[in-house]
Amino acid sequence: MSRRTSALLNLPGDYSRHSLKQDIVAGLTIFIMLVPQGMAYALLAGLPPVMGLYASTIPLIVYALFGSSRQLAVGPVAMASILIFSGVSFYAEPQSSEYITLVLLLTLMVGVMQFVLGAINAGALIKFISQNVINGFTSAVAITIGLSQLGNFFGIDMPSQNQLIPLLMSLFQNISNIHVPTTIIGVISLVVLMGLRKITKRLPLPLLVVVFSIFIVSFFRLDQAGVRIVGDVPKGFPGLSLPSLDISSMQVLLPTALTIALIAMMESLAITKTLTGKDSPPLNVNKELRAIGLSNIAGSLFSAYAVTGSFSRSAVNHRAGAISQVSMIVTAIGVALTLLFLTPLFYYLPQTVLAAIILSAVVGLINIPSLRYAFRVKPADGGVWIVTFAATLLIGIQWGLLIGVGVSLCILINRISYPHIVELGWDRKSRSYRDMQRFSKAKRVPQAILLRIDARIHFSNVSYVEKVIESKIYEAGKSINGPIDVVIDMGGVNDIDTMGIDTLERLIQKYKTHQDIQIWFVQLKGPVRDLLQRAGWHQRFPAVISYLSLDQFMKGRQQSVDYMI
Repeated sequence: MSRRTSALLNLPGDYSRHSLKQDIVAGLTIFIMLVPQGMAYALLAGLPPVMGLYASTIPLIVYALFGSSRQLAVGPVAMASILIFSGVSFYAEPQSSEYITLVLLLTLMVGVMQFVLGAINAGALIKFISQNVINGFTSAVAITIGLSQLGNFFGIDMPSQNQLIPLLMSLFQNISNIHVPTTIIGVISLVVLMGLRKITKRLPLPLLVVVFSIFIVSFFRLDQAGVRIVGDVPKGFPGLSLPSLDISSMQVLLPTALTIALIAMMESLAITKTLTGKDSPPLNVNKELRAIGLSNIAGSLFSAYAVTGSFSRSAVNHRAGAISQVSMIVTAIGVALTLLFLTPLFYYLPQTVLAAIILSAVVGLINIPSLRYAFRVKPADGGVWIVTFAATLLIGIQWGLLIGVGVSLCILINRISYPHIVELGWDRKSRSYRDMQRFSKAKRVPQAILLRIDARIHFSNVSYVEKVIESKIYEAGKSINGPIDVVIDMGGVNDIDTMGIDTLERLIQKYKTHQDIQIWFVQLKGPVRDLLQRAGWHQRFPAVISYLSLDQFMKGRQQSVDYMI
């Protein structure tokens, strides 16, 4: 390929005809997988199934031109679909023209928001959403998605809900109305999708289930027996149109747009990190944001709803040998041809099969191992997982994520406000200073208090630091007769703000009048030394500063003490 084409599609330097063949095979594989999934996820989003196919064309091509990942497969996904449903169904009836108008506006908003975040290099915002919040949120959303599809799966009427209790109540109220033929088709489809997937990963199971179910329903005319089918799927490609820009609608959709934008950023980053190989270009979070944002902006102009990276399809794309985003262009072409020529074939597709495809896909999103790991390593992180999970199920999807982020930030602030400060003692065996609480054989140095601060000192924790130092001095004063050396090891302090400097100065001034108590700050790192120098410590308090390590400083102070022998 020409250099211009190679640069445009971010192709590897050694891209060849063999590489193109691999991309074509991978692209066709994803095409076979995406057609039924796209239709199923559109139904989950409360949209006509054909909009899932619209979302599998233009957005894929746009990402291929502007994205940095060579294996990321963008398109409709379960998470974005349920978020759209939960955010828009409050204001319009699903599948209505008003609902579709709002979804297209939401897609445009998501795209603009993602592009702007990428343009201002706001990808760093992702670090404020912990992995435990994402795992708890995703697991709860997977359960919500599964319950929301039981109406289509069993052939019963269930109201539009995205909370656990209303969904369960609706299911129990309508359980006597379960449609047997619909349920049989759904159960068989789910068993095939779940069971054979463990045996083989080569077969395009969703497509096989779709084809077989269409044949059964059309041959036996099960639609006349009450099996709900997709019905007419519009043929052809959608025209170019700008979503209706209504200010009041944009205001009510803003929280949903922000939620989808952040979740899409998290998912795409996680997928890209997983699939990045040795020869892959460096990951650029902000470029990814801009590319997915442009995909959604362009998609909203062609009746597509919000897309993001798909875990399952990206993994299949990678395993199928995809070398570049050429595979996604092949997929988009296949879907476009389907829209032009093959949509009448989906008339008899049972909705229960689409529900089974969704159920089989979301099972893998429930991440219980991450909960066990979090509780085993750090129970507070497990608590964040549980709170996010429960809030998402019981209160709502958008509130669940917000509550989870809020709780995790509160825990982070609490940790920052109470930094790790330890008292050190001399350990004869290792001939070093150790934490006296962790090492029982470490003994307090006579006539000395040795403290180590293992955190930055700033306005949110400096009062705690001051309180610990003063309490240690007070306790030592009751048991030690004579002068006391208070030596504070600053080796773990990388930064200190003005309030921290003022507080340490206050400590120095306070004990300067005590002839029996002398304070030193040792092992000061370069950035901290620079700050203290600008604060005038080298002129006002030169005696309390030492660049030596704690061990070197103590040797100089107490060479004659036998514990150092």
